[in-house]
Amino acid sequence: MKPLYLSLLCLLMLTACKSEKTETEIKEESKELTVAEKIANAHGYENWKNVEVIKFTFQVDRDTIKGKGRSWSWNPKMDQISMTTDENTVTYNRKEMDSSHIGADRAFINDKYWAFVPFQMVWDASATISQPKKAEAPISKTEMDMITITYPSEGGYTPGDAYDIFYNDDYMIKEWVFRKGNSPEPSMATTFENYKDYNGIKIATDHKMADGNWNLNFTDVDIIMK
Repeated sequence: MKPLYLSLLCLLMLTACKSEKTETEIKEESKELTVAEKIANAHGYENWKNVEVIKFTFQVDRDTIKGKGRSWSWNPKMDQISMTTDENTVTYNRKEMDSSHIGADRAFINDKYWAFVPFQMVWDASATISQPKKAEAPISKTEMDMITITYPSEGGYTPGDAYDIFYNDDYMIKEWVFRKGNSPEPSMATTFENYKDYNGIKIATDHKMADGNWNLNFTDVDIIMK
């Protein structure tokens, strides 16, 4: 009888452990996503893990004058970057940078942020993200949900900056306000429009100011998956 009793006791303990493990897994799976995670996912963040190479050209058009643009090729897994302009081509690795790469890297961080701000909210662990609230969007003048991203006063190329992100019910970003040094007054406000889907990753390819004569845009976008 004793061996049978011990066997039943072990079986009950094993079943209880499995039950607790299952309950824990269910709780983890049903954990509520943050607003930042919901925005990132709405823009295709779940596909980021499959990205091998990203190519895009960043340019700013004013009135009828086309910007010269900067063309990028970025391997995010290796942190290998190449920038091509009318003047030259610079290739470097962000893990092995020296002072000669600072200018190109500053431009890369700026251009990448415009393209992938929905993902930056997840990537930038040092940033503080506010609770969402209702607010009037600066360009459309419609009420939207808004969160504010604030960066620390030290570190990075532009410390202390803040961004007010306006998004719709589908968690797609529609407008934003940039406030340099977390100034109470806006330094710049633009739209996020003309979204295009690149292998499941959605990028706003046009960013316009209120007067419509200024457009920061992305062309030649190519996202290569593994």
